[in-house]
Amino acid sequence: MRAAAGTLTRNMALVFGALMLAGPVPNKVRAGDFPTAEKVVVEKKNRKLHLVRDGVPFRTYDIALGMTPEGHKEQEGDSKTPEGAYLLDMRNPDSDFFLSIHISYPNPSDRRRAADKGVDPGGQIMIHGQPNVPTYSAGYYKSSDWTNGCIAVSNSAMIDIWLMTPDNTPIEILP
Repeated sequence: MRAAAGTLTRNMALVFGALMLAGPVPNKVRAGDFPTAEKVVVEKKNRKLHLVRDGVPFRTYDIALGMTPEGHKEQEGDSKTPEGAYLLDMRNPDSDFFLSIHISYPNPSDRRRAADKGVDPGGQIMIHGQPNVPTYSAGYYKSSDWTNGCIAVSNSAMIDIWLMTPDNTPIEILP
């Protein structure tokens, strides 16, 4: 889904503003100045997302999940967050949420399971920030599982994840 016009500009301005608030910037900032995750690990039970390098988490963030968080996503509309091995395969700076990175769900086994049951596996599972146009209080988004199956983080966490995960970074979503 696309947000209202100007969201891309506003989101990118917020990203750059957050970087400027981080402190003095060296004369030249290079992409290599940020640590890069080799993998993302999500622990649904503990509501944590870890950026991992050399087998060790170097950043950890609190998350919110789909409104029915237990179990693996089986079909469109079940409000579950998938479990398994996927890739972060596409970015959307102009989504209805503060930035979003697509997770490659459904994979071939997800499609087979859904076909065996005669259901649509769903899709459009993302890691994203908070809604650009919130419909609930900030406290609700911090204390509830509120997505339709996505993994939500704070906007500041989303900036980190956006900058520290290259395209096609593996993501493992654990129960």
